[in-house]
Amino acid sequence: MNIRINIAPDSDEMGRRASKTISRLINKAIEEKGEARIVLSTGQSQFEMLEHLINEDVDWTKVTMFHLDEYVDIPETHPASFRKYLKERFVSKVPLKEANFVEGIEAIPELSKKLREKEVDVGVIGIGENGHIAFNDPPADFNTDEVYKVVTLDDRCRAQQVGEGWFKSVSEVPEKAITMCPKAIMAAKHIVSVVPHKVKRDAVKKTILESVSPRVPATLLKTHPDWRLFLDADSAQELLGF
Repeated sequence: MNIRINIAPDSDEMGRRASKTISRLINKAIEEKGEARIVLSTGQSQFEMLEHLINEDVDWTKVTMFHLDEYVDIPETHPASFRKYLKERFVSKVPLKEANFVEGIEAIPELSKKLREKEVDVGVIGIGENGHIAFNDPPADFNTDEVYKVVTLDDRCRAQQVGEGWFKSVSEVPEKAITMCPKAIMAAKHIVSVVPHKVKRDAVKKTILESVSPRVPATLLKTHPDWRLFLDADSAQELLGF
């Protein structure tokens, strides 16, 4: 199991530590290749990390960003749009070389082609309350060679979006989303997972202690050669005796 676990006392310190690691890996790629390619997660769990990351000493003009997932047919003006989220919290804050967004089903072929062109250096991949990675809800398809595809969201995933305040009720949460697929996620050279808050403690416990299985999609991350997991005291609560 190739995993490095870093447990911080709170989510802000967790975000600071994670941003230091992410920026170091980005800078290493720039030093070696003259550029870096990254994938970014969204959601409430990434707030602190992004707040710190935009202040790191990185030549962002040499960084290309890829968007991990998005709801089908959601306008960018909607508060829950992940395009809106990334533009407001990251893309508008740093002078990226290029930002590639999930703009709709029709954009999947071109976006997939762009992602395949070169290796992703750092994948920042969150873990959902149901153990999902991106919108690959359980049971996830570990075998597809597609880069992005349309999936149906399960009830627990949709409830999480309400719990985080993006929607007022489950009925408002779209049933379909576009997600980067597991193999494409795992192709990143380095994977960093930023997973704070008490609501994630069960998912964290299952991810670490259970066998690799599509029933807990995040368990797949344990097979990656360089996976770094950042937790706060709340999300690590079930692991403190591990």
